[in-house]
Amino acid sequence: MGCCYSKQSKRKSARKEPAAESSTSNNNATGDGAGEAPKQYSWDKRDKVDPKDYMLVGVKDSTVGRLPGTLNGQQFVIQDCENCNIFVLDHSAAVTVDDCTNCCLVLGPVKGSVFLRDCRDVRCVVACQQFRTRDCKKMDVFLCCATQPIIESSTGMKFGCFQYYYPELAFHFKDAGLSIFNNNWSNIHDFTPVSGETNWSLLPEDAMVLDYVPAPDADSEFGSVRVSSDVSKSIIPLTRGARRKESEESCLFMFFAGDYTIANARKLIDEVTERGFVLIQTKEVSMRPEDVSRVFQNSAEGLAELTTKGPVVALELNGDGVVEACQAIAKEMFSGTKVFVSESKSTSSRDVDNFFNFADMQMSL
Repeated sequence: MGCCYSKQSKRKSARKEPAAESSTSNNNATGDGAGEAPKQYSWDKRDKVDPKDYMLVGVKDSTVGRLPGTLNGQQFVIQDCENCNIFVLDHSAAVTVDDCTNCCLVLGPVKGSVFLRDCRDVRCVVACQQFRTRDCKKMDVFLCCATQPIIESSTGMKFGCFQYYYPELAFHFKDAGLSIFNNNWSNIHDFTPVSGETNWSLLPEDAMVLDYVPAPDADSEFGSVRVSSDVSKSIIPLTRGARRKESEESCLFMFFAGDYTIANARKLIDEVTERGFVLIQTKEVSMRPEDVSRVFQNSAEGLAELTTKGPVVALELNGDGVVEACQAIAKEMFSGTKVFVSESKSTSSRDVDNFFNFADMQMSL
């Protein structure tokens, strides 16, 4: 009995404890419960963000920016800078550039938008999802943009294909969710066109980035970053874009999702350019089985299943004899890889138009 009584006593004691806790809780609510640590939440443990770390404001006559690993996807603001070389060598969520004059600007991959306002005499290298300018004058832009670039109330705008490298760039493209094959650098939309005037044009085809945007000063904090604008090092394929094609013959060459899709696409580009052909445009896009039937029509048999494994990477290659050359390359270099290549010169133009029109619709261009 004594043992049972002891347990009952403990139960009674335990039942009384919540009342004591309730009293303590009430005391804390009225400020009387000193000494008890406040409850901590997960957001209290996050590193505090200082907005000044993500801004460049009022800088003049300097080489400034951010090194890889310092932004990690945050937004960034550049404002009122003059005569500066600015290197933002990291991925970010969005970038705004306001009231800058006579500056050179390099922006690592931007997941969202890059918006330049009231800037003039700016030369830049930019990779982003969306690109827009408003009230800008005299800008040279080496661009990689996933959507159609837009200019508004801007004049003297010139565009070239993004060509740049630093060691972390490929990782930053991935972190920003950008494909190296989706680049609409030359497909400019002028939101405020003026009749009889041209507000934008394309840079010369042989334009080199370092002729416009110099490498970082060796004695600056960016001097140790291995920056290069060598075409062979750039992770973005150099495309002709909207420039006039030299030949009426184009070929569609498409890789289906696999372990070496990017490497194979690069290998093809190197091979065809060595043979004197020209890369016009590239796209990476997802396709459904019904899309395959609509795009490839009579050539669709067996392709639908391949598209279920992931996005396809497609290239338009141009030059006299390019279809025959691509057929030979497919057999010689990619015999074990699932690819689509235009079958003949008579059908190749249709292949190119059908696929890239579809891709543009998918990406709402």
